[in-house]
Amino acid sequence: MNLFTLAQNIAPQQTLSKIAGHLARSDNPYIKKTFIHAFAKAYDIDLAEYKRDNLDDYDSFNDFFTRELKDGMRPIDDSTDGVACPADGKISQIGTIHQGQLLQAKGHDYDVGQLLADFELGKTFVDGSFATIYLAPTNYHRVHMPFDGVLTATRYVPGTLFSVNNTTAEHVPDLFARNERLVCEFDTTFGKACVVLVGAMIVAGISCVATGAIKRTPYIQHRTHDLPLKKGDELGQFYLGSTAIIILPKSAGTMWNDGLVHSKTVQMGEQIAKICPNA
Repeated sequence: MNLFTLAQNIAPQQTLSKIAGHLARSDNPYIKKTFIHAFAKAYDIDLAEYKRDNLDDYDSFNDFFTRELKDGMRPIDDSTDGVACPADGKISQIGTIHQGQLLQAKGHDYDVGQLLADFELGKTFVDGSFATIYLAPTNYHRVHMPFDGVLTATRYVPGTLFSVNNTTAEHVPDLFARNERLVCEFDTTFGKACVVLVGAMIVAGISCVATGAIKRTPYIQHRTHDLPLKKGDELGQFYLGSTAIIILPKSAGTMWNDGLVHSKTVQMGEQIAKICPNA
């Protein structure tokens, strides 16, 4: 463990995130203006793509951070067999779930059942496929559906709050299966699929269209749903940056598009794979 990850291990992760959450939700004019303007300046945020293009039009830092895109800014892949990217960001890792293991970083694998907090469900995805997408602080922070499906269950899993950048991924074993996360399960035409929203250091919260903002608890929260969603529909939001992981079964016959390698920049809605169930 290097100094950066050691510092995170020592830091009061939950306390820092609670403080960040409180400040991010505040509608106090001084607090929200200070944080929004400082963040926009530090990260050179351009609001040209967003519905509200004035920094003072936002009710809180959370409202600013989860800002809505203008209509048509992210065309959604309209092919019947295409998988759409769920978020703006960069490819962290992508590939096959070999013997139930996902690649986290070079030399680091982790178990799909551990990620999903359900080892029986994890067996569904042996020899399936996955894509891990990292959202930087500057990115659009709403997560959208990669495919058509019926949301059948959500599972909030409490955990650590390590940063999820490349440095931490290379030094913290089972990072995504240890951090706080929300597992979303779907029934699709090609079988069971999941999208996992992974929290991180200073992430003030995760929300889902079926649950609203998730209240942190020390125990797993499992809820059942029957919510049909179309490819491109909003699925959830991060209150500060994190990671989205797509989990697809072997029966999907997923063929990832060429060029999707580590650190490749991607945008929500673009096609990243094709479903080929008879391949």
